[in-house]
Amino acid sequence: MSKPCTVDAILFDFGGVLADEGFKNGLLAIAGRNGLEPEGFARTGFELVYDAGYVLGRSDEGTFWRALREKTHISDTDDTLRNDILSNFRLRPWMLDLVKKLKQNGMCLAILSDQTNWLDELNSRHGFFRWFDHVFNSYHLGKSKKDISLFEDVLSQIAVQAGQALFVDDHESHIERAKGIGLNTILYLDRQSFELDLASFCPRLMSDSP
Repeated sequence: MSKPCTVDAILFDFGGVLADEGFKNGLLAIAGRNGLEPEGFARTGFELVYDAGYVLGRSDEGTFWRALREKTHISDTDDTLRNDILSNFRLRPWMLDLVKKLKQNGMCLAILSDQTNWLDELNSRHGFFRWFDHVFNSYHLGKSKKDISLFEDVLSQIAVQAGQALFVDDHESHIERAKGIGLNTILYLDRQSFELDLASFCPRLMSDSP
């Protein structure tokens, strides 16, 4: 069987690619409920989830929520806040269908995500890890996509050269770092543009898609 793609491996971001961006959407929901300016509150949340060490597994969820409360003066409980975040990570059925098709055609697939232990919790609920050969999560690695060496570590672990791997992410800064070590990349904007971009790497597979 001929290769379905011109690359040997595809690395997918989770929030914003495989699923809706649950962290940002959850933060926006929290801001709305508390009468706070949404975009500013979301920026604060993104800064604190790194600064508090939660994304890198150096602190726990409670530490992050305490830091957010101190900074923004919200008063919601941890359980309420967690539900705001997790309920907004909605897996994209069409994307999972594509992942399954890639897997069934022999592609090496990985998740590469700056996530916390929430990713494990979401997998417990939805069971999507089974479609991937590798799951690289900053919470367990102690290193995020802000560190260019993470991409080198991942390529070493999957034993694929940068030029033979494709990285899909919705953050331009992560895309630029990946490009810096020679990875092929797709900046995810929306379904239509993503499918067009992927077709340049996987023309046979995408031509067979409905």
